[in-house]
Amino acid sequence: MERSIQTPALNVGYEESGNASGFPIILLHGFPDDVHAYDDVAPPLTNAGFRVLVPYLRGYGRTSFREAQAPRMAEQAAIGQDLIDFADALKLQRFAVAGYDWGGRAAGVAAALHPDRVRAAVLVGGYTIQDVFSAPRPAAPQVEAAFWYQWYFNTERGRIGLAQNRRALCKLLWQQWSPTWTFTDAIYEKTAPSFDNPDFVDCVIHSYRHRNLNAKGDPRFDAVEHRLAARPKIDVPTITLYGADDGLARPGQDDAGDRTVFTKLVARRVVPGAGHFLPREKPEAVSSALLQLLQA
Repeated sequence: MERSIQTPALNVGYEESGNASGFPIILLHGFPDDVHAYDDVAPPLTNAGFRVLVPYLRGYGRTSFREAQAPRMAEQAAIGQDLIDFADALKLQRFAVAGYDWGGRAAGVAAALHPDRVRAAVLVGGYTIQDVFSAPRPAAPQVEAAFWYQWYFNTERGRIGLAQNRRALCKLLWQQWSPTWTFTDAIYEKTAPSFDNPDFVDCVIHSYRHRNLNAKGDPRFDAVEHRLAARPKIDVPTITLYGADDGLARPGQDDAGDRTVFTKLVARRVVPGAGHFLPREKPEAVSSALLQLLQA
């Protein structure tokens, strides 16, 4: 069911399903995607009695800024706070969360800073909280090549290109990031209208420029960003998931890295046959991980 609610900064559009009195699970999409990423994740959760809430992130779909003059920024501290604000607006004292890409980062930020609110987390892609004050270090050339879109967005040509070609560009990213996933035009066109949000370009450009030291953040999040720059550990029960065929970062099998940042890591799983858009490609991996954490 489509709903909307006001937070201090946003009018948040979201999908809700399941038992209204069930324990809440918030599912967060990434870039470039929308709430339909979880169409096949939600049913097993609602069938188990949970309340499932899937908001559009800032700059996507039916979510809009309340103030016309508000800066269209999408730094990690902002989207993490959006999650807490969303829970507050719905009067959710405790909730579980799952996310990937931007949504995984927002979920990780909320879990790190508000462990009293987050009962459990499923993080696709693992720990993605960033130090936005230190110059990023170059990676291996093949990794740098996969991130071409970020370098593109850090130019004015890239901003114009995203504005003019957003649907074609985002479809290309789907193809590159999940090379073993064959999706239909109908599946893509169900989500593509979310990129027509008037704030989409500004939010995307700010996100990728801010993390590369090419755009200022919102001053009200400065203290939070400094806390996040220290890469705080996440102290809630967590399962991390990785797509074995992720076109951005092929995961290894070693869980040592995850165990250093997740103090209550329940499992780390590399999911075969999935790329970057894991909730779409292997929805059962996400829903089963949530059920494992919440039914223990």
